[in-house]
Amino acid sequence: MDLLELSNIAIKAALSAGKVIQQYMNGDVLVEKKKGGTSYASQVVTVVDRACETAILSHLLPTCDQFGLALLSEETEDDGSRFNEDFFWCIDPMDGTLAFINKHPGFSVSIALVAKGGTPYIGIVFDPSTNTLYHAIKGKGAYKNNIPWKVKPINSHLTYVTDRKLKDTPYSAEIESLLNEHAEKLGLSGVKEIAGSGAVLNGMFVLENSPACMLKLPKKENGGGSIWDFAATACIYQELGLPATNFEGEKLDLNRKDSTFMNHQGVFYASFIIDK
Repeated sequence: MDLLELSNIAIKAALSAGKVIQQYMNGDVLVEKKKGGTSYASQVVTVVDRACETAILSHLLPTCDQFGLALLSEETEDDGSRFNEDFFWCIDPMDGTLAFINKHPGFSVSIALVAKGGTPYIGIVFDPSTNTLYHAIKGKGAYKNNIPWKVKPINSHLTYVTDRKLKDTPYSAEIESLLNEHAEKLGLSGVKEIAGSGAVLNGMFVLENSPACMLKLPKKENGGGSIWDFAATACIYQELGLPATNFEGEKLDLNRKDSTFMNHQGVFYASFIIDK
C-alpha cells in the first residue's frame, strides 16, 4: 500500500469538498437536526455536509476496493467495517457545521487513514476560509501548503483554544486552574482564549498560536467530539512530535469499539512538550 499515493488522493478529495463549501460560504443554508451527542453542535447538519461527503467519497471509494480499506464518515452510519480491515478512512466532510451556519470561519474538511489498532497513518485538513492545506504521513513529516512545517512559539502567553468560551464550559474553574498551572510551568505571562471553531481547526489553531492547548475532560454523556474530529489532526501532531492524547496523556482511542464518541477518555492537544 502506497501511503504517498493515498495521501495525494485524499488531498484531492479534501480540496474537492473545500470547493463545495466555498460555493455556499456566503449564502443561507437550511439547517436540519440529526442524531448526535448531547451538544447542539453535534446535532446539526446541512446539505453542504452531505455534498462534501459525496465529493470526498467519489475520490476515496475506489481506493477502498483497490486496497481493501474500510470507511467511517460522519454523515454515513457506521457499518463496523473499521474493525475488520487493516485500515479505514476516517472522514469529517465538514467539521464545524455550527461555525459554518453562524458564518464564523471555523469550519474545515478532515480526512485520515487510520490503522485498525487506532494509529493514524495519513492526516489531511483543509481550511476553506483561508485556502490552507495541512497534511502529514506517518514517518514522512507534517506539511503546510505542501511545505515542510515546524511549529515555533510566537506568543509570551498560553493560548487556550476551545469550541465554546471557558465561562460557558462545565468545570471551568478546574480547567482554568490547569491552564494557569501550565502557563506558570512554561514561564508565560498568562492565558488568553480563542473560541468558536470546530474541533479540527481548533487543533490546527493550537499549532498556529504556540504555545497553546486544547482539552476536553472525560465525561459520561455522549459527546466530546468523535473519532473523525481528531484522527487527522492526531497524525499531524504525531509527525510534529507534539502531544495529541487523551486527557491522561495516553494514546487516543481512534478506533473505539462501542462508540465513535471521545467522551470516555477526554482529549488533550498541546503545541508544547509536557514535563512528566
